[in-house]
Amino acid sequence: MAKKEMEVMKDVDLERYMGRWYEIASFPSRFQPKNGANTRATYTLRDERTVNVLNETWVDGRRSFIEGTAFKANPDSNEAKLKVKFYVPPFLPIIPIVGDYWILYLDHDYHHALIGQPSRNYLWILCRENHLDEEIYNELVKKAKEQGYDVSKLRRTTHTDPPEGDEGPKDTKGIWWIKSIFGK
Repeated sequence: MAKKEMEVMKDVDLERYMGRWYEIASFPSRFQPKNGANTRATYTLRDERTVNVLNETWVDGRRSFIEGTAFKANPDSNEAKLKVKFYVPPFLPIIPIVGDYWILYLDHDYHHALIGQPSRNYLWILCRENHLDEEIYNELVKKAKEQGYDVSKLRRTTHTDPPEGDEGPKDTKGIWWIKSIFGK
């Protein structure tokens, strides 16, 4: 059975979307450590077409991060289809990795969002806070299922009290990235 075409948000105000978002749940991926906690993304508008992306997670008390950029897939479209680009490995950024970042749902207050991409291999539930009301979470899971996602793969992200800024010991060697390749 063919999956229906995914619906994405339209006319998203990128300036309003900027700031910190906490990962509430996601599909496991080889790009993120399995035991990462307090995972979050911070978006900063670089110019009218480019967004700086900072993805962070804590593994065994150490802050791991990767920085990249995002841009509209089609600058002339009003659809919230972005491309994200990271260079790997983070300690020697030579290989560009480009992926899709589609905003499938965003509430009116820009408080919580459902992010996916066309292959349906990746899915994120994000929130401005590190917790989300269970009823809203279930609504987002339902929306993902309606978009053709296998929501049984969703895993909740553990959140404690991470530092507000970028404090904390850093994994400066990119070891988390190497481990993630091997599924650790």
